[in-house]
Amino acid sequence: MKNTLARLRKFNKVIWLSLPVVLSILLIRMQSFAHQELSPPECRVKKWDIPVSLTAENQNAFIQKQKAVLIQRLPVTCCQGDTSCLDEVLYGEIPDKKALVSAIARSLQYLQTANAVAAYQNYQVAEIKRDHVFKSLKRFRELLLKTNSATELHQAIEREFVLYQSVGKDNKGSVLFTAYYEPLYAASRVPTPEYRYPVYRLPPDLNFWSKPHPTRLELEGADGLQGAKGKLRGLELFWFRDRLEPYLAQIEGSARLQLPNGTQTTIGYAGNNAYNYKSIGRELVNDGKLPLEGITMPIILNYFQKHPQELNIYIPRDRSFVFFQENHGEPAQGFINVPLTAERSIATDKSLMPPGALALIRTSIPFVNPTGKMEERIVSRYVLDQDTGGAIKGAGRVDYFLGTGKLAGDRAGVTVSNGQLFYLLLK
Repeated sequence: MKNTLARLRKFNKVIWLSLPVVLSILLIRMQSFAHQELSPPECRVKKWDIPVSLTAENQNAFIQKQKAVLIQRLPVTCCQGDTSCLDEVLYGEIPDKKALVSAIARSLQYLQTANAVAAYQNYQVAEIKRDHVFKSLKRFRELLLKTNSATELHQAIEREFVLYQSVGKDNKGSVLFTAYYEPLYAASRVPTPEYRYPVYRLPPDLNFWSKPHPTRLELEGADGLQGAKGKLRGLELFWFRDRLEPYLAQIEGSARLQLPNGTQTTIGYAGNNAYNYKSIGRELVNDGKLPLEGITMPIILNYFQKHPQELNIYIPRDRSFVFFQENHGEPAQGFINVPLTAERSIATDKSLMPPGALALIRTSIPFVNPTGKMEERIVSRYVLDQDTGGAIKGAGRVDYFLGTGKLAGDRAGVTVSNGQLFYLLLK
């Protein structure tokens, strides 16, 4: 099985667990970017909502009756001076065109596979066909390569494309965005007094295990060190120094590993024990250890740095458990089995959204400013829908891939905002 950054997403290649796609899904705080208003008023967030052609009640009834997931609309016309309407980094001082072109090529590759044919055969939005998605991607790539500014590209899209907007979580287009990344950890191929906490290969007889499968606690014990006494004996793949790191790698579904000899390798998702994920962040809130208001992943990690003994209390409460395979440095892959591209790949509910398709997201994303501090900016980004996740359910959820390493993790850990999701198709 190929590497996937499914973050506990796959099980038996078909069924998907309801577990957070990313470290940031452990976040409980939900923030809106509505406070970052643009001027004039017609350029503010509501402009990006689903157009209200009927009364709100009638529109709601229509969407529910039709079981609509995507609503066709014209592209949003940018207001003068509204740079958040444009994907400006494509033409910035360090142009990002190459990354987007690479991501497009990977989606085009996927769309020519038998898996793509099967995925689109019964896709619920009749107007969205695999061939149409393929042709739309090719034309967008042509426009991307020949235009010289974000404004020029946007104007070309207004002329040639229609948008299919997600109805979101409220039938008005509001989508909750989180982010995920590929962590980088120190690890060893052999156990030592320093490297004690293992991750495990997929048991070859997993399909023959009695059901329900053993829980996390039953597999590895409360301290994460008892796996060799049971079904996991001999399946150890790598060892980590910190109790929390192999657990976080399971949440992310993959990791890049720095080995003691200076080399690096990667591990990716191989399977799981078929339990739904339980958030340790939510458990801390339920126990009154942390306040619900303002909780972020860095706050959760800081709590366990101060109270490491409590890891043996909270990690076992999550019954889900992920198995890995070594991928020998290969880049992280998503659900459609193509490498993910930092800031150009997203994860959505693949029972609803078109795999491999070109999308436009608009939301608030944290960036590190020149002083080293994190600040949020409303941005529009062209992305490819190349992944999914157990906690990414419904039309109102998107997970945004931010890349590899600490900075990507720091940003992912505080990414929680509302925005909009659009798919681009040729007229």
